[in-house]
Amino acid sequence: MSTQIEQQETETEQEEQEPDVESPGERRRAEKREREAERQAQRETEEATLDDEETVLLKVFRYDPEVEGKQEPRFDDFRVPFHKGMTVLDALIYARDEYDSSLTFRHSCRQAVCGSDALFVNGSQMLGCKTQLADLESPVRIEPLPHQEVVKDLVVDMEHFYDQMHAVEPYFDADETPEDELEEQRQSRENREKVKMSTRCIWCGACMSSCNIAAGDNEYLGPAAINKAYRFAMDEREGEDRKQERLRIIEQEHGVWRCQTQFSCTEVCPKDIPLTEHIQELKREAVKNNLKFW
Repeated sequence: MSTQIEQQETETEQEEQEPDVESPGERRRAEKREREAERQAQRETEEATLDDEETVLLKVFRYDPEVEGKQEPRFDDFRVPFHKGMTVLDALIYARDEYDSSLTFRHSCRQAVCGSDALFVNGSQMLGCKTQLADLESPVRIEPLPHQEVVKDLVVDMEHFYDQMHAVEPYFDADETPEDELEEQRQSRENREKVKMSTRCIWCGACMSSCNIAAGDNEYLGPAAINKAYRFAMDEREGEDRKQERLRIIEQEHGVWRCQTQFSCTEVCPKDIPLTEHIQELKREAVKNNLKFW
C-alpha cells in the first residue's frame, strides 16, 4: 500500500516539474507579440537616430480634386533626414515612401535630362533632380509650376506647352539630301557651335512657367517653342523655303515680338540655354527677311 502511495507522489512531482505544452495558437500569439515588440524598439531607435541626424523641413503643396477633403489647396510638412548630395527629388521620394504614399509628382531618369520633374522651389523654377538641398534655405517650399493647371499635388497639365512646342513644326525639311542614303547631311563646325546650346532643351517647361507674357497671353508661343524654332531656322542644313515658312510662324502677333526681354526664362533654364538671346536674334532675322530694296 505504501509503495503505491509513493509511486503516486512521484508521478505528481514529475507532473509539477514538467512545463505546460503551448498550443500552436499560443505560440503564434507569443511570436506576434515578440515581433511587435521588436518593431516598436526599432521605431524608437530610428526616431532617436532621426533626432540626432541633420534634417530638413519640406513644405509641400497638396491638392487632389477627386478626393473629398483634399480639394482645397494646402501645404503639408515633411521632415526628412539630410545627407550630402541629397536633391529635392530625393527628399520628395523619401517623404512619399516613408510618410504619405499619396504624394504625387513626376520624375523619371533622375539625370537632369528628361525634364519631367520641373518644380517651383522656394519661389523659383528648378529641376528637382538637379537642385541640391544644401543650396536651399529651410524650410524648403515646393509647389507645382505656376501658370499651369494643377492636376494633383505637384503635377501640372503640360498639354498646352506641348502644343506650343509642336506649333513651330520642330523638324528638318532640307531642299536637297545626299544621293547616297547612307551619306551624312554634313554641317560645319561653326554652324554646329551656333545652334549647339539651343539643342539642349529638355522640354521641362520651366521657362514657360517663369514668363510673365506667357502667363497673360495663352497664344504666345513662349521661349521654349521659339528656341526650338531657332534650333532649325539657324541650322545651315535647313531648306530655304522651309526657313522662310518657319520665320513666318515665329514673327506672327503671338511670336517673337511679344517677348519683352525680361530674361526670366534664361535665368531659370536648367540647361543654361541663352533663350532671350535666341529670341532677339530671331527678331533680327525676321526684320531682315522683311526688308525690301527697290
